[in-house]
Amino acid sequence: MLYFSRWKIILILAVCVVGIVFAAPNFFTRAQLAGMPGILRGQMVLGLDLQGGANLLLEVDTKSLIKDRVDVLRDDVRKAMRDEKIGVTGLGIQGNGVQVRVLDPTQVDKAETKLRTLIQNLSGALLSTTQINDITVERQDGGLFRLSLTDSGITYRTQRAVEQSIEVIRRRIDQLGTTEPSIARQGDNRILVQVPGLQDIEGLKKILAQTARLTFQMVEEVGPGVLQGTKPIDDEVMTTRDNPPVPVLVQRRALVTGEDLVDAQAQVNSQSGEWVVSFRFDTSGAQKFAAATTANVGHQFAIVLDNKVVSYPNIREPIVGGSGQISGSFDANSASELALLLRAGALPANLTIVEERTVSAGLGADSITAGRTASIIGISAVILYMVANYGLFGVFANIGVLINVTFTIAILSIFQATLTLPGIAGIVLGVGMAVDANVLIYERIREEQMQGRSPVVSIDTGFKRAIATITDTNSTHLIAALVLFYFGTGPIKGFALTLAVGTVTSFFTAVTVTRLMVTQWLRYARPTRVPI
Repeated sequence: MLYFSRWKIILILAVCVVGIVFAAPNFFTRAQLAGMPGILRGQMVLGLDLQGGANLLLEVDTKSLIKDRVDVLRDDVRKAMRDEKIGVTGLGIQGNGVQVRVLDPTQVDKAETKLRTLIQNLSGALLSTTQINDITVERQDGGLFRLSLTDSGITYRTQRAVEQSIEVIRRRIDQLGTTEPSIARQGDNRILVQVPGLQDIEGLKKILAQTARLTFQMVEEVGPGVLQGTKPIDDEVMTTRDNPPVPVLVQRRALVTGEDLVDAQAQVNSQSGEWVVSFRFDTSGAQKFAAATTANVGHQFAIVLDNKVVSYPNIREPIVGGSGQISGSFDANSASELALLLRAGALPANLTIVEERTVSAGLGADSITAGRTASIIGISAVILYMVANYGLFGVFANIGVLINVTFTIAILSIFQATLTLPGIAGIVLGVGMAVDANVLIYERIREEQMQGRSPVVSIDTGFKRAIATITDTNSTHLIAALVLFYFGTGPIKGFALTLAVGTVTSFFTAVTVTRLMVTQWLRYARPTRVPI
């Protein structure tokens, strides 16, 4: 138990050196580390409570999500009946669904068969063993049909909207140049966004609040006249972003959508000198855009962003290059902002800001100072206690504790984990656990020596018999940390992470590093009594 072969000693020392190397970058600035290899530049990222930043709680607008789906369902019903040449009346929205009445009784069965083809099975992406239908089709007397969204379908679409929104939000924030944003789901339809180091919360809100849904739709008429008279069922009235806004009658069907974009950049038009947003479609989008513009030469098409017409240029000739420009009285900031939103993609639903909070950099600095002070006091008290109570063996334990903290910092740095104030508390608690393991070992050694056993036997027996207790203690701590990490959020996860890492590293330092130091002392000092 007390024998260490040469290769084991070299391996333990090598692990300690590696830990020091990976922990060291945290004591240098990023500028000082610029010339180092990438693997040696890893640093712990300070959380929102340590360096300040922006905190937003967003909620997916389930009502708008349902409305969009019902609108699509109504258009699908209209198209299905038109394709089958089935005469209908009373097509409209009723609650979370659509109703329609078939005029010819002989076509009711045919209409039902066609309407049931609109049912989508959503089970593939949610639960492979459970069938989830998007809508239900209910047939009533007099050829009346009701198509309603199912609760399970709404739940599925809400979950998908939250997942997609998280990815879009992450892409938007990444393009702002910030590092390590925390974007997590909260409950069924909320998203928590934390951006450490960002103080411009208004700019963040502006970037995240826009849906950025881009469509290209054909224009039927422009001007106040579109507000008068009955509109075709396939058309809708939108307004421009001008002041005052100009009404524009456009076709509901989109020629191309922003989903087909692969790039968007803000630049100055060389001819007019105004800011524009240049965009480029992927292959599929370029083909659809070319076909649409070829078929509508001489007509106007509207560039629509979030149901507002940005511009409505004339199609003078087919646009076959797969690229174009959006103009609309932009300045440098608004053009850059629109380009960013288009590159990041559109949100699947509107987001509502439920809560907003800004942590100032000064408050973060105060938290760091308080955490540093508490850590120094706590660790210093532990070190003094160990030396006072166990003498030289207390020094061995303190060296092991310092190595344990180094390992914890190194592991967090390798994975670039976010360090929060509760995380610092977890590190300090890990120090206490590491010392606790040494206390168990030393007290066992003391008991063995009081029974008259030799130093070698006392030390060997002390380590052997204490390991089982240390293993049980660390296992329960690790289980508690894992449960906290799995069910906790935000600061609780930070505490659980550092606690779990400290638990693992404390076991290694107590039963390996400290034992190696004690063994080497015993080998060279050859004492007649353990000074403990």
